[in-house]
Amino acid sequence: MGIDLALDLARQGYRVILKDASEAALRTAEERLRQRYRFVKMIRGEVFPEPVGTLLERIALAGDYTGFDRTNIVLENITEDYEMKRRLYGELRDVCRADTLFGVNTSCISITRIGSLMPRPENVIGMHFLNPVPLKQLVEVVRGRCTSEDTLDRTRLFLTSLGKKCVVVNDMPGFVTNRVLMLTINECAWLVRDGVASAADVDTIFTAGFSHKMGPLATADLIGLDTILNSLAVLHESYRQAKYLPCPLLSEMVGGGLLGRKSGEGFFKYAG
Repeated sequence: MGIDLALDLARQGYRVILKDASEAALRTAEERLRQRYRFVKMIRGEVFPEPVGTLLERIALAGDYTGFDRTNIVLENITEDYEMKRRLYGELRDVCRADTLFGVNTSCISITRIGSLMPRPENVIGMHFLNPVPLKQLVEVVRGRCTSEDTLDRTRLFLTSLGKKCVVVNDMPGFVTNRVLMLTINECAWLVRDGVASAADVDTIFTAGFSHKMGPLATADLIGLDTILNSLAVLHESYRQAKYLPCPLLSEMVGGGLLGRKSGEGFFKYAG
């Protein structure tokens, strides 16, 4: 999602540092930015009125934290894994300014828990963007127990500048969107595993029957099945309810490298 966010920020004129610890990810970042640009342009051309080259001029690729001491906002989009996030925020606290706003783009992990990793938890807030970011107006804003009103006001102003609509919710793992969405995806995976219907037929019921633009299994492929699996694990750990136990099919697919769009195959196959 970091790729989408970088494009969305750049199209509004923001200067962006796209930081990744993986050299391999950085080597392919420009091509992935171009691919996502073409994907969004194909669906809704008016979203990107400027050529891709103009947007890329506003995005700097980085393998370290150079420039982070001058940033106003850090949007974190790493894997849905608390230990990885804990290590990352341990690094960010040493390189960012005292007034930096930290937007946590997490699917399920508590914002209050993330905030506790920082010396100023009042500057930490959840900004749960939806895929694909340039085409989705909604951002689920999650207020942690320590999030200040000033941080909430700054977040609203920032997201308004991106043309987004904010819905502010209180902090519980999964918030609103993913407490519902992850259960829906998990149940649809069970339908496929049990042989009730194919993935295509399950999604058709949602698109043709419920007028959803994208079915839950195509949505899962877009998010990444590894992220779905990690999110269900966080929800199960948090609530201790059996309904959050992942369908074995999800575990099998992730174990076999079928992660969705990013691997070329998940519930559906993808060209390129």
